[in-house]
Amino acid sequence: MPEPAKKAASAFTKKPKSSEAVAGGTVVFEAETEKKDTKVKWQRDSADIVASEKYLITADGNKHSLTINSISKEDDVVYSAIAGSSKVKFELKVKEQQEKTENAAASSSASSEGQPQASHEQEAPAESQQPDTRQDLTGLFLEKPQSGEVTMGANITFIAKVGSANLIKKPAVKWFKGKWMDLASKAGKHLQLKELYDRNTKVYTFEMQIIGAKANYSGAYRCEVSSKDKFDSCNFDLIVHEAHVEEIDIRAAFRRTSLIPGGKRKSTAGGSSCDGGEEAGELDFSALLRKREATQVSNEPEVDVWDILKKAPASEYEKIAFQYGITDLRGMLKRLKRMKKEEKKSEAFLKKLDPAYQVDKGHKMKIVVEVADPDAEVKWLKNGQEIKISGSKYIFENVGNKRILTINNCSLADDAAYQCVIGEEKCFTELFVKEPPVLIVQSLEDQMAMKGERVEFVCEVSEEGALVKWEKDGVELTREETFKYRFKKDGRKHYLIINEATKEDCGHYMVKTNGGESVAELMVQEKDLEVYQSIADLTVKARDQAVFKCEVSDENVKGIWYKNGMEVKASDRVHITHIGRNHKLTIDDVKPEDEGDYTFVPEGYAFNLSAKLNFLEVKIDYVPRQDPPKIHLDCVGHTPETTIIVVAGNKLRLDVPITGDPAPTVVWTKADKGKTRPPKSEESSDMEFSADLMKDGKVISDTDGRVHVETLKDHCVFTIEGAEREDEGVYTVVVKNPAGEDTADITVKVVDVPDPPQAPKIVSLGEDWCNVQWEPPAFNGGQPILGYVLERKKKKSYRWMRLNFDPHKGLTYEAKRMIEGMAYEMRIYAVNAIGMSRPSAPSQPFVPIAPTSEPHCLTVDDITDTSISLKWRPPERVGAAGLDGYTVEYCKEGTDEWVPAFEGLTERTSVNIKNLPTGEKMQFRVRAVNVAGASTPATLTQPVTIREIMQRPKIWIPRNLRQTVIKRVGETINIVLPFQGKPRPKVTWTKEGEALDPKQVGVRNSDFDTILFIRRSERKDSGKYDVAVQIENMEDKASLHIQVVDKPGPPQNLKITDVWGFNVALEWKPPKDNGNCEITGYTIQKADKKTMEWFNVYEHYRRTNCVASDLIMGNEYIFRVFAVNMCGLSEEPCTSKDSAYIQKTGIVYKPPTYKEHDFSEAPKFTHPLVNRSVISGYNATLSCALRGWPKPKVVWYKNKMDISNEPKYRMFSKQGVLTLEIRKPCPFDGGTYTCKAINDLGEAEVECRLEVRAYVAKEASQEK
Repeated sequence: MPEPAKKAASAFTKKPKSSEAVAGGTVVFEAETEKKDTKVKWQRDSADIVASEKYLITADGNKHSLTINSISKEDDVVYSAIAGSSKVKFELKVKEQQEKTENAAASSSASSEGQPQASHEQEAPAESQQPDTRQDLTGLFLEKPQSGEVTMGANITFIAKVGSANLIKKPAVKWFKGKWMDLASKAGKHLQLKELYDRNTKVYTFEMQIIGAKANYSGAYRCEVSSKDKFDSCNFDLIVHEAHVEEIDIRAAFRRTSLIPGGKRKSTAGGSSCDGGEEAGELDFSALLRKREATQVSNEPEVDVWDILKKAPASEYEKIAFQYGITDLRGMLKRLKRMKKEEKKSEAFLKKLDPAYQVDKGHKMKIVVEVADPDAEVKWLKNGQEIKISGSKYIFENVGNKRILTINNCSLADDAAYQCVIGEEKCFTELFVKEPPVLIVQSLEDQMAMKGERVEFVCEVSEEGALVKWEKDGVELTREETFKYRFKKDGRKHYLIINEATKEDCGHYMVKTNGGESVAELMVQEKDLEVYQSIADLTVKARDQAVFKCEVSDENVKGIWYKNGMEVKASDRVHITHIGRNHKLTIDDVKPEDEGDYTFVPEGYAFNLSAKLNFLEVKIDYVPRQDPPKIHLDCVGHTPETTIIVVAGNKLRLDVPITGDPAPTVVWTKADKGKTRPPKSEESSDMEFSADLMKDGKVISDTDGRVHVETLKDHCVFTIEGAEREDEGVYTVVVKNPAGEDTADITVKVVDVPDPPQAPKIVSLGEDWCNVQWEPPAFNGGQPILGYVLERKKKKSYRWMRLNFDPHKGLTYEAKRMIEGMAYEMRIYAVNAIGMSRPSAPSQPFVPIAPTSEPHCLTVDDITDTSISLKWRPPERVGAAGLDGYTVEYCKEGTDEWVPAFEGLTERTSVNIKNLPTGEKMQFRVRAVNVAGASTPATLTQPVTIREIMQRPKIWIPRNLRQTVIKRVGETINIVLPFQGKPRPKVTWTKEGEALDPKQVGVRNSDFDTILFIRRSERKDSGKYDVAVQIENMEDKASLHIQVVDKPGPPQNLKITDVWGFNVALEWKPPKDNGNCEITGYTIQKADKKTMEWFNVYEHYRRTNCVASDLIMGNEYIFRVFAVNMCGLSEEPCTSKDSAYIQKTGIVYKPPTYKEHDFSEAPKFTHPLVNRSVISGYNATLSCALRGWPKPKVVWYKNKMDISNEPKYRMFSKQGVLTLEIRKPCPFDGGTYTCKAINDLGEAEVECRLEVRAYVAKEASQEK
């Protein structure tokens, strides 16, 4: 067994202890630390306590204290003090003032049988401290058992609480160790299971108490609770540290609580019986009588209950178990039987294996046993199979008398039963391999796909080969759906693949392991063909080339080109190309007939792209030599002042036709800063133009930078490569020659995508939605903003998911279909006619949460002249934000001024509002509050008048009290009678018309019930009890009958009335004292005078005479009779004064004569030979079954030839089974084999066919 982890050293030298206080008082908790400069932090229900008027925190050196003033019932919680890595928990128990007074009166008169309750404090490093789950509950548990540590020999109790208010039937709880070891069968000396029930709070408390802890008790435990169709479970751990084992009171280990003669358990302070049966939920204030300074110490000698059971006869087992509080009789008998088997001391083992070991998966485990003989050889078995040495998995060691089995890298296959064997002696143990939870290392990412695309979800887990479960919208995806989904594993990565996504595949996909889960969303959109570049109008001169080009989003889309509605066919002059997403129509050597409207139609889509081809006919006319320059912008359809729009990043080319003789000089200027330069050659014979570009007073050469000009024969070309925003402006072209000049202005506007918007803001949140708001971008790119595109992602993810594909025109957007409790970020794109901007900065992370639904079932529980009690049920929907508490408000009828009933929030579902005006009509409402805010209020249907309502007194007798209440002598009588009546009625108890004796009977009254309590019942307490509830002149009465029973006295006058043969007739009279109940029967026993050992003759025999039969001849017998009633056997029997002697008689035994049976039978084969096909070279056998008598002679034949003397064959016969063995047969040995059997009564034979295949020939044929 691995050595348990050592407990960290405590920073406290004095720890604060649990305390009790009265409501309205003050309590002080003190602690001392080892070092003076250590800081101490105080917590209340795992929340830090801040110094205030209620909480006073002081520190003086190494002394620290917490003072709580004005204590109320809400302060009855768990507190803790933290210093460094040490944390100590303690409790504050708050009692009402009235209870304190009654406790003091009761403690002065009650006997000191109660024992002070010791609180079990745990201290552990803060890092390993288990969280307090009482504020974060799921399932059926109100309080889950917490992991704990204990030293060897000490006791520890694990507590689980289950609320039964919403349960149809009583919950059932099971405790387990490891995977499946049910601890109910282990109850006894070191383990106690208890069950308590509180009728007021309707809470079941289940306790598992480990007494005298041992080292092998360490490990993982599990508590399971079930009620009809509901189920919940909780895991916790126990660590046992080494310590000196002290003496333990064995009897106390088997008592549920303190025991009294009669074997019943006393009620606990919770006010209920531990049985959880018929009387579960009865109030018990016996704990109020236990408050005393000193406790009586029992002087009884310590007794081991197992020693008593070993020596007692089997008939006494039930009585002993009843006396010592052992409830699991089946488990007790199994353990007692095992102990009797183990009484024989092992000669081979000095120390056997522990009953069980536990190890984490992947760790090393050592199993040690000590043997008596140092030279003894041991064998280790696993699940009955011997363990062989194989690699480094198993290591066997012999160290003196110790034999050690080491198992390296334990896996789930090593979870088995192991044995150590020496000769014929064995010892057993079990190894439990604890599998660590599989964690999700890499979470799923949200996916967005187009219809028909392949989608792949991938996650990575912490362990290779782990099992995962995939779900879609809460429905598990199984192997039956492999046509739609495909699952793949690659090491620690798991994949979910959807080959062709459809709209039905949209939803939330979840991957689950036993240690976590991850969720991602899939959005599938229809494919919309987007046009990245449309075709543009062209103006082309004769014999030039015209190119129409467009780009779409899908490279697989084909298309058709049309001219004036007629399809364009490819030819030597017309070329149609499709490369990727680009479609191009090229027309070489343009002719006038090529002019027209050209259209591109994508296949499968209902839209087209159109453009016009303009043919430019250049006419050359005779021009006089002195022709003034002329700019012919109007020939291309433009006015002298026109605007050219170019997209940023695109190429701008301006073709300006000009004429003039001599050739004019062309100067391009921007912002009226151009200057003229003389022409390069004025005497050129050909008409040549010169052109310059001047910007900001500087001349830009033809090849300088992005902007340049080019001069051709009849026009000038102005080009801007990769237009930018600063290229925008008014460009002036000036042409000059000696004959004159001409000027034209061209406005160039550069348009671009807009600037990114500012980071969006989240203005409101809901359960799975949020409202986003943003501002327009500072620059719209020169084009109106068409809308915005939004994206979101999970905070820890890198994948952005688009929320809308069509631009959203507004400045607010409601994003939906988010996961509640998950952190998200948002960002915005601005869209204009040019395209989409860069994304904005992401928003601040936000978590979609929503307020809870409204509380329901708000009702008035009670009302007085100045107060009202309200109660309600929690909201049906709480959500990921949880529930912080409730606010309660009230207002007078006809006003809207709502007044809070108290400051802050309350976690309870009931409240008592005081100091209300008498006679006023008031309205009340309740809201549930969490981080997201307050829910819609739950209100009463109509106003309530603050006035106490007179109610007639009425006693409600429970069903179990309507018949006689039967108790045994010494048991506690605790009777609760609920009643109604306002104002509080006066309650009076009488017995047989007389007042009760306060020394023997206790009575406690409350506003709604009365309790009759007898600590130790006696026979004289039997009788009729009357209770009266009176309010002024109104009264109600009820009666109940109590019967206190005891064991009966012995029967009388047992006589032997007759003796004959082996029979004795007995007769007796009923006992004088029947124990105050009916005699249910008698137990008659006999004993031989020689041995005086008593044996039962009859049990539960109802008559007063009987006949004892089957007595042994020659023996002398005496008899005794016990009376039996519902309490058991009488303490003393009635024994016969005379004895009965069974006379010997001369009897001669004559054995019966039987006719000898004739077993003769002719041979008969009960199982024939079977045709076989064997491989050459391997021994073969033929078998059949034969019967017959006398034993037949058997002869074997092969192909009708006797082979009895052939050395190749061996014949066997065993218990009628005949076997022929053929040693290493060859193909020659094939044939028909016959088995013939012969005896005096006949003969029989069977045959079969044997085929021998050549092994070498078959291999050769396979290779070919």
